[in-house]
Amino acid sequence: MSFFKRGAILVCILSFVVLAACTMEQTQTENPKSAKTTAAKETVEEKIPLAARTVEEMVDQKAGALVEKHMDQQLETLGGWDSQQYRDFLEQTFNPIAEKEFKTYLTKHKNLSGEQVYDYLVYQLGSGNYQNYYEQLVTYEHGFVMPELPNGADEVTTKQKKMNVLVLMDASGSMKGKITGQTKMELAKAAIAKFVGQIPGDANLALITYGHVGTSADSDKITSCSSVEAVYPLSAYQAENFTNSLNSFQASGWTPLAGAINKAGEILQAYPSDDYSNLVYIVSDGVETCDGDPVAAAGQLQSQNIKAKVNIIGFNVDNEGQQQLKQVADSGAGEYVTVENPAELEVQITKKWQPTLGQLAWTQGVTMQQWIGAMDRMNKIYNPLYTASDAELNRIQHAAYFLYDEKLISDEVEKQVLELAESMHDLRNEHFKAIKEDKESERKQVYEEINAKVEEWRQQWQ
Repeated sequence: MSFFKRGAILVCILSFVVLAACTMEQTQTENPKSAKTTAAKETVEEKIPLAARTVEEMVDQKAGALVEKHMDQQLETLGGWDSQQYRDFLEQTFNPIAEKEFKTYLTKHKNLSGEQVYDYLVYQLGSGNYQNYYEQLVTYEHGFVMPELPNGADEVTTKQKKMNVLVLMDASGSMKGKITGQTKMELAKAAIAKFVGQIPGDANLALITYGHVGTSADSDKITSCSSVEAVYPLSAYQAENFTNSLNSFQASGWTPLAGAINKAGEILQAYPSDDYSNLVYIVSDGVETCDGDPVAAAGQLQSQNIKAKVNIIGFNVDNEGQQQLKQVADSGAGEYVTVENPAELEVQITKKWQPTLGQLAWTQGVTMQQWIGAMDRMNKIYNPLYTASDAELNRIQHAAYFLYDEKLISDEVEKQVLELAESMHDLRNEHFKAIKEDKESERKQVYEEINAKVEEWRQQWQ
């Protein structure tokens, strides 16, 4: 080959090299961020944040990357038999995914310290449930409230007064009507039996029935309208005797409501309001049908020195009846309520009338139901918080054991990780427990204070 041919080939080769170099330079000039972006991305992916080392930081901790991606976080808060769902999920689904991730990362990142491995595991496995339940724990309130404790000469609570309770029972023929398979009379009797069993022990009680003789036929009107009887004369409550009296009559005739109210007035004439608290309770399903004026009769009770209040429950009453019965109650300075079914009847008789019977009998401190409810609310906050903390520790422990078994960390690093995980677990759990105990101590103190004051007040007026 001639010198000139060899020179030409050399020039071509050099030209190609120069062209390739220029092309690479141009590409880099046109996209100068490409290489830097790739490097930065790798740096971001590999940067693991420091795990929390204080309670405050742990409370604010977000869910670990693997936990957030692969787990319903409420699973780790399940307690009792339900916790088996969480354990099954770990074994069958979560742990295989996590172990694969750990193996990949620790194969690539060797010779990490115990703290670095712990930071990585919290980054992947940390619980995200702390903040929600912790805020509820800190703001927990027992909810106990001191009831109003009346003082002074209240007509119901003053210890110088004795209570007279007169129950007027409508036994007219319409009370034979059935609701939910039972007659209105049967339902009313059952509710009244519960009611009188709750009146103050030193109160006098009377049961007056009306319209329980004859039938609703016109021929029986005079007889039925004159049938008003104190089947349980005003006296101390004796359960067996009262039950016998309650069962001694059935629904039968007309409705002499005014006559029954007048009968109550006659009985109470010997009990002036200066010394007695006189209360009349009527259960009826309809209006006056004996040509009397129950509104005037109730007003008479208030205008006399007995000042008896007339309270009425209208049971399955039509609009006309409701209007009249409400007027009767208003005239007697009492209350009127209407009910349509047995459940409402029982609530009104055993609950609605209680305050009127006297705060001494019904004013309570903190009831057992309220106490149990407050404990239950605390458990629903604290137990998931404590359980989530235990679950995080167990996940980290499992991971440390796995990494050691796979020879991805040393015995010393495994020990450091486990010690750090247990230390953080104990730190947060002790903090959670201290708050819980403070709340429970406050709850117990308020419970005892309220009940002691109520009992002191009750003793004062008995």
